[in-house]
Amino acid sequence: MKIAMIASEAVPLAKTGGLGDVVYSLSKELNELGEETVIVLPFYKSSHSKIKGKLTKVTSFTVAMSWRREEAIVYKTEISGITYYLIENAHYFDRDVLYGEYDDGERFAFFTMACNDLFPEIGFKPDIIHVHDWQAGMLPVLIKEQHREFYQATKLVFTIHNPAFQGLFPKIVLGDFYNLPDSLFDNGQVRFKDQVSTMKAAIIYSDKITTVSPSHAQELLTPEGGQGLDQILRLREWDFTGFLNGVDYKEFDPAHDEIIAQKYNVKTFYEGKAANKAALLKSMHLVDSGKPLFGVVSRLTWQKGIDLLFAMCYEMANRGCNIVILGSGEYQVEQRMEQLRATYPDIVGIYIGYNDDLAHQVYAASDFFFMPSLFEPCGIGQMIAQKYGALPIVRRTGGLRDSVINYDGHNKDKADGFGFDSYNPMDAVNTAIYAYDNWWNITLRKKLMKNAMSVDHSWRQSATLYLGLYKEIVGDK
Repeated sequence: MKIAMIASEAVPLAKTGGLGDVVYSLSKELNELGEETVIVLPFYKSSHSKIKGKLTKVTSFTVAMSWRREEAIVYKTEISGITYYLIENAHYFDRDVLYGEYDDGERFAFFTMACNDLFPEIGFKPDIIHVHDWQAGMLPVLIKEQHREFYQATKLVFTIHNPAFQGLFPKIVLGDFYNLPDSLFDNGQVRFKDQVSTMKAAIIYSDKITTVSPSHAQELLTPEGGQGLDQILRLREWDFTGFLNGVDYKEFDPAHDEIIAQKYNVKTFYEGKAANKAALLKSMHLVDSGKPLFGVVSRLTWQKGIDLLFAMCYEMANRGCNIVILGSGEYQVEQRMEQLRATYPDIVGIYIGYNDDLAHQVYAASDFFFMPSLFEPCGIGQMIAQKYGALPIVRRTGGLRDSVINYDGHNKDKADGFGFDSYNPMDAVNTAIYAYDNWWNITLRKKLMKNAMSVDHSWRQSATLYLGLYKEIVGDK
């Protein structure tokens, strides 16, 4: 089966968040399952320096966007067995950032239009075109409305990664960017919040819609969790499902991790984590309190439940526990983090920014891992933490609900973390206290840590589910 992934980012060439990991890891696993999967990306300025192998110019062609005539120069390279097609245009992609430009609507419209012309140009006829998030959300509309013979047998899948970004633009973009008639807006096919929504368009026009966890799929069907998309998704409810993202265990596995102070596995984790904890605290000039270490690796934004996080951190710091936080985000949150460190300078360590090596070290050293998100479509931190034996403490929303089994005092044979449901500081703090109290029971602690390290959140499981969906819609049972 030929599968084309269309996305605005994919590691290692472009990444701002989890989307880049998903596109790469899913494609890699599908290829290992015997499918032919390619990735199509914009060729950003920052991607050039990340090309390590051979880069070949494939073709170039003109993209017509109403009165505009912009050249698409197509290159390809191979990474981890995946062919990447990179669409270059200096006017749109020779920028210092991937997103946040005043003309993002036009930039990604160009990318979408170029993708539509790319496959006939290079003779790659996909059985599946899998579009990710809003940036190329109009591609299913173009394919379905233009009725090109080349795409007659191609099926379309759309994945919602972040429902908060819905690709909202004025009505004029239909004709001005996409050469599409206003009637698609007037009849409601692409109209949302009285604007054109590329995300709604993809939901309406794709053959199947997915999101990144089963619980998040159910949440998106509700007024509370749907971010306004619930009514639209209910129209396609029978074609909508959620598959939990996975973890790349070749990168995140304490048994083979060259970054951490001492490697360990499910048999040697107790001594291994102690060595990593000692090394991390020493490197951050913290005193080992003899109590549990609570770790955080996160974007410091409102979505991540920052108010709950602070409540839990202050409670645990008051009890003399060590806390190490790695992240960056909103300025006010960063300043509150600095205040936390200033209040407890001997036991609390803060690193503002992102440091991949330090992230591995925090996972390896931590006894517990805070992730009290307001909403979390999937989340990957909690699954990495489990592999490293750091028990997640999560608010049970979205993928956090699907990936962490809460210890309730009776299910020690299955539990691999702690969780709470209501979004309020009292429940968050009480759950942290409950985890802290249970930490002193060494037999129980070892059992829960072993459970966490043994759980399988590999991409192979997720890729198998996606492949089953692809086969279903192309008629290959």
